[in-house]
Parts: sequence; C-alpha cells; structure tokens
Amino acid sequence: MYITCLDLEGVLVPEIWIAFANASGIPELTRTTRDEPDYDKLMRWRLGILKDHGLGLKQIQDVIDTIDPLPGAREFMDALREQGQVVILSDTFQEFAKPLMRKLGFPTILCNSLVVAPSGEITDFTMRCEHSKLTTVRALQSIGYKTIAAGDSYNDLDMILNSQAGFLFRSTQKIKDDYPQLAAYEEYDDLLGAIRRAQV
Repeated sequence: MYITCLDLEGVLVPEIWIAFANASGIPELTRTTRDEPDYDKLMRWRLGILKDHGLGLKQIQDVIDTIDPLPGAREFMDALREQGQVVILSDTFQEFAKPLMRKLGFPTILCNSLVVAPSGEITDFTMRCEHSKLTTVRALQSIGYKTIAAGDSYNDLDMILNSQAGFLFRSTQKIKDDYPQLAAYEEYDDLLGAIRRAQV
C-alpha cells in the first residue's frame, strides 16, 4: 500500500510568509526554508520581526484569507486522492492552514501550532514532533505503508530521501544541483505521472 506525502507551501499553495511580506511591506519576511535549512532559527527570527513591527496572528490570517491554491493544485490533489491516500506534511501551523485546506477540499494535513497571547501576539510555536516530516514518513512505513514524497525545500529532503520514491517539485536550482539523483518536476501533470509510475 502506498501513501503520498506532500509539502504544502510552494507545492500546493504560495508561500504564506512571502505573501505576508509583500502585503506588510517587510521584505525580510520573504526568507523561507528554501533559504534557511534551520527551521527553528528561521521561525524565531520571524517572530522577532513580527514583534518589532507590532504584528500578530490576525494580520497574518487576513492575508491568508486572500491566498488561493496554485493554479492546478486542487485538480492535482483530486486526481491524486482518486488513486490512493494522500497526506500533507507541513511545517506551517494549524492557525495558518485551515482556510487553505478548505480551498483544497479538506485534505489531511499534519502540521504544527502557534502559541498566541490574548493580545494576538504570536509568542512561540509548538512543533508536532522533532524532525516531523521524516518522523511521520518512518511512522507510516512502520505500519505497512510505502511512502512517496514530494516537496520543494530543504526541510522536505529527509522525507523525500527516505521514501520509496521521492521527487522535487518547483524547487530551487541550488537544491536540484545539490541532489541530482532526485527527479525534479515543474508541472502537476508530470508529478502526477511520476507518482503513478512509482506505485506500479
């Protein structure tokens, strides 16, 4: 039995932090896991910027409400779910993901959560588990699934490299150059075809 594990941002929806950076006029927030492999370091840096600018959860959620899935993403998800189980493994947060899941047809997502003060300030974050994407892939394999994984960033590489089949999707040239053994795709139809072939 196969289960497909997908990253969320950059694969199915635009990068939330980049959208918020553009909306808020804070270019520093365009930095993502494509640029910084250390997620804890990246998030603590982001929270410091939010605090400095007096911004909280509501302002980010207002921007998220304006974000739509990437063109073709909903159709890709529908086609993928017709042929097997799919789970989204993301380092985003429940508080960010919910409206986006509605627009994608409510697929299963495993992600993290924020610590929010009564004032709306995001004071901290809680990771679901350590190395969450790799840990989840290994857990699925331990209960009899073969995993197929696809993502675009440094924090996706563990789940991609440790799955029976793994692919890069709309990744950076640096990551593609650093991991030439991984097939890289730019279009949903091509990724869908690769996933289907991996299940044979």
